[in-house]
Amino acid sequence: MRAEDDFVNVSDINQYLYCPRRFYYICYYHTIEMNFFLRDGQLKHENQSRRGHWIRELYIRSKKLKLHGKIDVLESKNIKSDFIITPIERKRGTSYYDNDEIQLAAYCMLLEDYLEEPVRLGYIYLFGTNERYAITITEWHREKVIETVEKIRSMSLDSIPDFTDNPKKCTKCSTSQYCLPVESKLLERV
Repeated sequence: MRAEDDFVNVSDINQYLYCPRRFYYICYYHTIEMNFFLRDGQLKHENQSRRGHWIRELYIRSKKLKLHGKIDVLESKNIKSDFIITPIERKRGTSYYDNDEIQLAAYCMLLEDYLEEPVRLGYIYLFGTNERYAITITEWHREKVIETVEKIRSMSLDSIPDFTDNPKKCTKCSTSQYCLPVESKLLERV
């Protein structure tokens, strides 16, 4: 892992779960390039709604979890004299995946550590459908967060991860011009 920071950024968990090889190039070679999908996501975050009872972009760092990250939105509600804070992770697409749920779980774990109380629910908001989905954070989510953080922290420059098992991911990838999945696979056959 990078020597300058012992902490893992929560967004790196999502990157790693999407494709460890992509994360490797971003982490060690700083090769993330701006593409349509990345820029579109950035613009959607910048042009978000300014709804009441929302806290935008709260940065939290946890020594206990060795995690840090910026939660996109926190929604606050008073329910039966309890003040409930719920994290919302925003995504540009029309669907979400396990890696998005794991990222949300990591934010819930950070928030738990910060508030010193359980956070068992979060939302994934999809710009593509203008809908949000309630995600109950389970023990499976928590275990995946811890497991992924360990995998990220054990990465090294000398050991490049394999290609993703889903080549469709490469079409939207902002590091494919460095990873060269098609060309590399062709050369491996020689």
